[in-house]
Amino acid sequence: MKQLPFKIEIKANAKTVWFALWDDDNYKKWTIAFCEGSYAVSNWNKGSKIHFLDPNGNGMYSIIDEKIEDQEMSFKHLGELKNYQEQPLDKNTELWSGCIEKYTLQEKNGITTLYVFIDTIDEFTSFFEKTIPQALVNIKQLSENMKITVSISTFVNIENVWNLFTGAEHIMHWNNASEDWHTPKVMNNLEVKGTFRYRMEAKDGSFGFDFEGIYTEVKKHQTIAYTMPDKRNVIIHFSVKENTTWVTEIFDPETTNSLELQKNGWQSILNNFKKYVESYKF
Repeated sequence: MKQLPFKIEIKANAKTVWFALWDDDNYKKWTIAFCEGSYAVSNWNKGSKIHFLDPNGNGMYSIIDEKIEDQEMSFKHLGELKNYQEQPLDKNTELWSGCIEKYTLQEKNGITTLYVFIDTIDEFTSFFEKTIPQALVNIKQLSENMKITVSISTFVNIENVWNLFTGAEHIMHWNNASEDWHTPKVMNNLEVKGTFRYRMEAKDGSFGFDFEGIYTEVKKHQTIAYTMPDKRNVIIHFSVKENTTWVTEIFDPETTNSLELQKNGWQSILNNFKKYVESYKF
Protein backbone atom coordinates (compact mmCIF):
# COMPACT_ATOMS: atom_id res chain seq x y z
CA MET A 1 0.00 0.00 0.00
CA LYS A 2 1.21 3.51 -0.81
CA GLN A 3 -0.28 6.99 -0.58
CA LEU A 4 -0.78 9.24 -3.60
CA PRO A 5 -1.03 13.01 -2.90
CA PHE A 6 -2.83 15.55 -5.11
CA LYS A 7 -3.80 19.20 -4.69
CA ILE A 8 -5.41 22.12 -6.52
CA GLU A 9 -6.04 25.79 -5.73
CA ILE A 10 -9.61 27.01 -6.17
CA LYS A 11 -10.83 30.63 -6.27
CA ALA A 12 -13.72 30.02 -3.92
CA ASN A 13 -14.26 29.79 -0.19
CA ALA A 14 -14.14 26.45 1.60
CA LYS A 15 -17.92 26.30 2.07
CA THR A 16 -18.44 26.52 -1.69
CA VAL A 17 -15.80 23.87 -2.42
CA TRP A 18 -17.34 21.60 0.22
CA PHE A 19 -20.74 21.97 -1.44
CA ALA A 20 -19.18 21.24 -4.84
CA LEU A 21 -17.67 18.06 -3.41
CA TRP A 22 -20.52 16.52 -1.43
CA ASP A 23 -23.82 17.88 -2.72
CA ASP A 24 -25.42 14.91 -4.49
CA ASP A 25 -25.87 16.69 -7.82
CA ASN A 26 -22.36 18.13 -7.81
CA TYR A 27 -20.82 14.83 -6.74
CA LYS A 28 -22.22 13.19 -9.88
CA LYS A 29 -20.70 15.94 -12.02
CA TRP A 30 -17.10 15.76 -10.81
CA THR A 31 -16.91 11.99 -10.40
CA ILE A 32 -17.58 11.57 -14.11
CA ALA A 33 -13.77 11.60 -14.23
CA PHE A 34 -13.84 8.07 -12.78
CA CYS A 35 -16.93 6.69 -14.51
CA GLU A 36 -19.84 8.31 -16.28
CA GLY A 37 -22.94 7.95 -14.13
CA SER A 38 -21.06 7.55 -10.84
CA TYR A 39 -22.98 8.35 -7.66
CA ALA A 40 -22.91 7.71 -3.93
CA VAL A 41 -25.58 6.53 -1.48
CA SER A 42 -25.14 7.66 2.12
CA ASN A 43 -26.47 9.95 4.82
CA TRP A 44 -22.98 11.56 4.76
CA ASN A 45 -22.54 11.32 8.54
CA LYS A 46 -19.32 10.30 10.26
CA GLY A 47 -19.26 6.58 10.97
CA SER A 48 -21.97 5.81 8.42
CA LYS A 49 -21.79 3.36 5.55
CA ILE A 50 -21.42 4.75 2.04
CA HIS A 51 -21.83 2.98 -1.29
CA PHE A 52 -19.87 4.29 -4.28
CA LEU A 53 -21.68 3.04 -7.38
CA ASP A 54 -21.60 3.02 -11.16
CA PRO A 55 -24.86 2.90 -13.19
CA ASN A 56 -24.81 -0.92 -13.10
CA GLY A 57 -24.70 -1.14 -9.30
CA ASN A 58 -21.02 -2.06 -9.08
CA GLY A 59 -18.42 -0.27 -6.99
CA MET A 60 -17.16 -0.08 -3.40
CA TYR A 61 -18.65 0.00 0.06
CA SER A 62 -16.91 2.12 2.65
CA ILE A 63 -17.21 3.91 5.99
CA ILE A 64 -17.08 7.68 6.47
CA ASP A 65 -14.01 7.67 8.68
CA GLU A 66 -13.88 11.42 9.40
CA LYS A 67 -16.06 14.42 8.67
CA ILE A 68 -15.31 17.98 9.75
CA GLU A 69 -17.67 20.37 7.96
CA ASP A 70 -15.89 22.54 5.35
CA GLN A 71 -12.53 21.06 6.36
CA GLU A 72 -12.12 17.31 5.97
CA MET A 73 -13.85 14.21 4.67
CA SER A 74 -12.22 10.79 4.64
CA PHE A 75 -13.42 7.33 3.69
CA LYS A 76 -12.18 3.89 4.72
CA HIS A 77 -12.81 1.56 1.80
CA LEU A 78 -13.87 -1.92 2.84
CA GLY A 79 -14.86 -4.06 -0.12
CA GLU A 80 -16.56 -4.46 -3.47
CA LEU A 81 -20.16 -4.04 -4.55
CA LYS A 82 -21.63 -6.16 -7.32
CA ASN A 83 -25.21 -5.67 -8.48
CA TYR A 84 -25.73 -3.36 -5.45
CA GLN A 85 -24.68 -6.12 -3.03
CA GLU A 86 -21.71 -6.01 -0.65
CA GLN A 87 -19.31 -8.85 -1.46
CA PRO A 88 -17.24 -10.81 1.06
CA LEU A 89 -13.52 -10.13 0.99
CA ASP A 90 -11.38 -12.25 -1.28
CA LYS A 91 -7.65 -12.34 -1.97
CA ASN A 92 -7.86 -9.32 -4.29
CA THR A 93 -9.95 -7.05 -2.08
CA GLU A 94 -7.95 -7.97 1.01
CA LEU A 95 -4.99 -6.22 -0.65
CA TRP A 96 -6.69 -2.81 -0.43
CA SER A 97 -9.46 -3.22 2.17
CA GLY A 98 -8.96 -0.59 4.87
CA CYS A 99 -7.30 1.97 2.60
CA ILE A 100 -8.09 5.64 3.22
CA GLU A 101 -9.24 8.32 0.77
CA LYS A 102 -9.04 11.79 2.34
CA TYR A 103 -10.09 15.28 1.19
CA THR A 104 -8.77 18.30 3.12
CA LEU A 105 -9.69 21.95 2.52
CA GLN A 106 -7.54 24.91 3.60
CA GLU A 107 -8.84 28.43 2.89
CA LYS A 108 -6.74 31.62 2.88
CA ASN A 109 -7.84 35.02 1.54
CA GLY A 110 -10.78 33.50 -0.33
CA ILE A 111 -8.63 30.85 -2.03
CA THR A 112 -9.15 27.21 -1.03
CA THR A 113 -6.47 24.60 -1.50
CA LEU A 114 -7.98 21.15 -1.86
CA TYR A 115 -5.68 18.26 -0.91
CA VAL A 116 -6.52 14.67 -1.78
CA PHE A 117 -4.65 11.68 -0.35
CA ILE A 118 -5.41 8.19 -1.59
CA ASP A 119 -4.03 4.90 -0.31
CA THR A 120 -3.66 2.44 -3.15
CA ILE A 121 -1.83 -0.58 -4.46
CA ASP A 122 0.31 -0.73 -7.59
CA GLU A 123 -2.50 -2.19 -9.66
CA PHE A 124 -4.60 1.00 -9.35
CA THR A 125 -1.84 3.65 -9.27
CA SER A 126 -1.96 4.58 -12.95
CA PHE A 127 -5.78 4.82 -12.83
CA PHE A 128 -5.70 7.34 -9.97
CA GLU A 129 -2.79 9.30 -11.45
CA LYS A 130 -4.89 9.78 -14.58
CA THR A 131 -8.35 10.37 -13.10
CA ILE A 132 -7.79 12.33 -9.89
CA PRO A 133 -6.26 15.39 -11.63
CA GLN A 134 -9.27 15.54 -13.97
CA ALA A 135 -11.63 15.16 -11.02
CA LEU A 136 -9.90 18.09 -9.31
CA VAL A 137 -10.31 20.23 -12.42
CA ASN A 138 -14.01 19.34 -12.41
CA ILE A 139 -14.32 20.37 -8.75
CA LYS A 140 -12.50 23.64 -9.45
CA GLN A 141 -14.84 24.47 -12.32
CA LEU A 142 -17.92 23.66 -10.26
CA SER A 143 -16.70 25.74 -7.32
CA GLU A 144 -15.63 28.78 -9.31
CA ASN A 145 -18.84 28.80 -11.36
CA MET A 146 -21.25 27.61 -8.72
CA LYS A 147 -24.80 26.87 -9.80
CA ILE A 148 -27.47 25.14 -7.72
CA THR A 149 -29.81 22.62 -9.32
CA VAL A 150 -33.21 21.44 -8.08
CA SER A 151 -35.75 19.31 -9.94
CA ILE A 152 -38.99 17.37 -9.76
CA SER A 153 -40.71 14.83 -11.98
CA THR A 154 -44.37 14.00 -12.49
CA PHE A 155 -46.57 11.86 -14.73
CA VAL A 156 -48.74 14.91 -15.51
CA ASN A 157 -48.32 15.95 -19.14
CA ILE A 158 -45.99 18.83 -19.99
CA GLU A 159 -48.72 21.17 -21.25
CA ASN A 160 -50.56 21.04 -17.93
CA VAL A 161 -47.30 21.34 -15.99
CA TRP A 162 -46.35 24.43 -17.99
CA ASN A 163 -49.75 26.06 -17.47
CA LEU A 164 -49.74 25.49 -13.72
CA PHE A 165 -46.15 26.70 -13.43
CA THR A 166 -46.70 29.94 -15.34
CA GLY A 167 -50.30 30.96 -14.62
CA ALA A 168 -50.52 33.74 -12.02
CA GLU A 169 -53.72 32.27 -10.54
CA HIS A 170 -51.84 28.98 -9.96
CA ILE A 171 -48.51 30.43 -8.74
CA MET A 172 -50.37 31.92 -5.77
CA HIS A 173 -51.26 28.39 -4.61
CA TRP A 174 -47.88 26.65 -4.81
CA ASN A 175 -45.16 29.29 -4.45
CA ASN A 176 -44.18 28.72 -0.83
CA ALA A 177 -41.56 26.60 0.88
CA SER A 178 -43.59 25.93 4.04
CA GLU A 179 -47.18 26.08 5.25
CA ASP A 180 -46.59 29.29 7.26
CA TRP A 181 -45.81 31.26 4.08
CA HIS A 182 -47.97 32.23 1.11
CA THR A 183 -47.95 34.31 -2.08
CA PRO A 184 -50.96 36.65 -1.95
CA LYS A 185 -50.14 38.64 -5.10
CA VAL A 186 -48.65 37.60 -8.46
CA MET A 187 -47.88 39.61 -11.59
CA ASN A 188 -46.43 37.59 -14.46
CA ASN A 189 -45.76 38.94 -17.96
CA LEU A 190 -44.30 35.79 -19.51
CA GLU A 191 -42.38 37.06 -22.54
CA VAL A 192 -38.81 38.08 -23.32
CA LYS A 193 -38.14 41.42 -21.55
CA GLY A 194 -41.36 40.93 -19.61
CA THR A 195 -41.30 41.19 -15.82
CA PHE A 196 -42.72 39.18 -12.94
CA ARG A 197 -43.29 39.95 -9.28
CA TYR A 198 -44.42 37.50 -6.63
CA ARG A 199 -45.28 38.94 -3.22
CA MET A 200 -44.12 36.36 -0.68
CA GLU A 201 -45.14 36.79 2.96
CA ALA A 202 -45.25 34.98 6.27
CA LYS A 203 -48.92 34.30 7.03
CA ASP A 204 -48.61 36.02 10.42
CA GLY A 205 -47.48 39.22 8.66
CA SER A 206 -44.08 39.26 10.38
CA PHE A 207 -42.04 39.39 7.18
CA GLY A 208 -42.41 39.62 3.42
CA PHE A 209 -40.55 40.44 0.23
CA ASP A 210 -41.00 40.74 -3.53
CA PHE A 211 -39.48 37.98 -5.64
CA GLU A 212 -39.04 39.53 -9.07
CA GLY A 213 -37.07 39.52 -12.30
CA ILE A 214 -36.97 40.12 -16.04
CA TYR A 215 -37.38 37.28 -18.53
CA THR A 216 -34.47 36.73 -20.91
CA GLU A 217 -35.77 33.59 -22.65
CA VAL A 218 -39.18 31.99 -23.02
CA LYS A 219 -39.69 28.85 -25.14
CA LYS A 220 -43.06 27.28 -24.51
CA HIS A 221 -42.89 23.82 -22.93
CA GLN A 222 -39.06 24.00 -23.03
CA THR A 223 -37.26 26.84 -21.28
CA ILE A 224 -37.78 29.87 -19.07
CA ALA A 225 -34.82 32.07 -18.11
CA TYR A 226 -34.74 35.29 -16.12
CA THR A 227 -32.43 37.71 -14.34
CA MET A 228 -33.13 38.98 -10.83
CA PRO A 229 -32.44 42.56 -9.68
CA ASP A 230 -29.11 41.52 -8.12
CA LYS A 231 -28.00 40.17 -11.55
CA ARG A 232 -28.32 36.52 -10.57
CA ASN A 233 -29.60 34.27 -13.34
CA VAL A 234 -32.10 31.42 -13.30
CA ILE A 235 -32.90 28.94 -16.07
CA ILE A 236 -35.78 26.45 -15.92
CA HIS A 237 -35.92 23.44 -18.22
CA PHE A 238 -39.08 21.49 -19.01
CA SER A 239 -38.62 18.08 -20.62
CA VAL A 240 -40.30 14.72 -21.12
CA LYS A 241 -38.53 11.39 -20.65
CA GLU A 242 -40.40 8.10 -20.90
CA ASN A 243 -43.84 9.66 -20.24
CA THR A 244 -42.47 11.60 -17.27
CA THR A 245 -42.35 15.40 -17.20
CA TRP A 246 -39.27 16.93 -15.58
CA VAL A 247 -38.89 20.49 -14.30
CA THR A 248 -35.29 21.47 -13.51
CA GLU A 249 -34.24 24.84 -12.09
CA ILE A 250 -30.60 25.98 -12.21
CA PHE A 251 -29.79 29.20 -10.38
CA ASP A 252 -26.93 31.42 -9.24
CA PRO A 253 -26.69 31.36 -5.44
CA GLU A 254 -26.72 34.47 -3.28
CA THR A 255 -24.09 35.16 -0.64
CA THR A 256 -26.17 35.63 2.52
CA ASN A 257 -27.45 32.11 3.19
CA SER A 258 -25.63 28.80 2.96
CA LEU A 259 -25.70 26.93 -0.33
CA GLU A 260 -27.42 23.98 1.32
CA LEU A 261 -30.12 26.21 2.82
CA GLN A 262 -30.75 27.86 -0.56
CA LYS A 263 -30.99 24.51 -2.32
CA ASN A 264 -33.37 23.15 0.30
CA GLY A 265 -35.58 26.24 0.08
CA TRP A 266 -35.88 26.19 -3.71
CA GLN A 267 -36.40 22.43 -3.66
CA SER A 268 -39.19 22.79 -1.10
CA ILE A 269 -41.02 25.27 -3.34
CA LEU A 270 -40.61 22.95 -6.33
CA ASN A 271 -41.84 20.01 -4.25
CA ASN A 272 -44.89 22.08 -3.34
CA PHE A 273 -45.46 22.74 -7.04
CA LYS A 274 -45.31 18.99 -7.72
CA LYS A 275 -47.89 18.41 -4.97
CA TYR A 276 -50.14 21.08 -6.46
CA VAL A 277 -49.84 19.66 -9.99
CA GLU A 278 -50.60 16.11 -8.91
CA SER A 279 -53.64 17.10 -6.83
CA TYR A 280 -55.09 19.55 -9.37
CA LYS A 281 -58.43 18.58 -10.92
CA PHE A 282 -58.00 19.15 -14.66
